[in-house]
Amino acid sequence: MSHPDCLFCRIATGQVPSRIVHETKHVVAFLDIHPIRQGHVLVVPREHFAYYDDLPAEVANDVVRVAQRLAPVLRTGFGVERVGLFFTGVDIAHAHAHVVPMVEPTDVTSRQYIAEPTLTFRPAPPATAADLDGAAALIRNALGGVRDP
Repeated sequence: MSHPDCLFCRIATGQVPSRIVHETKHVVAFLDIHPIRQGHVLVVPREHFAYYDDLPAEVANDVVRVAQRLAPVLRTGFGVERVGLFFTGVDIAHAHAHVVPMVEPTDVTSRQYIAEPTLTFRPAPPATAADLDGAAALIRNALGGVRDP
């Protein structure tokens, strides 16, 4: 079931264009247009679930399985030692996982580690179409296509 006003539901049904790098029966993986780092992929259930703890086990397992399949591709393709996987649910109320090539430890961090008492945040800058196209091609080629066999 999808929600017509949900951006991720509209991406999952193909109503909104995206750079899909992988898909399965349960999830769609596509590049974040405001990436923390180049190659930042979102893994989104096709069906609408507002919170990650609402995900049925089969769908949650597929999210993690796809993220695990992406991690070595992102590590090699973007020359990083680590790839982060996290659920935040801050911007869009549709359960989704972030799979991020980690360039610096601060790419994903907790307020607990920050010394300054006041911080301000802004959205990450949008990626260029060329950067998104290049990252999508690299990931798709390394995975051998977009769909699981």
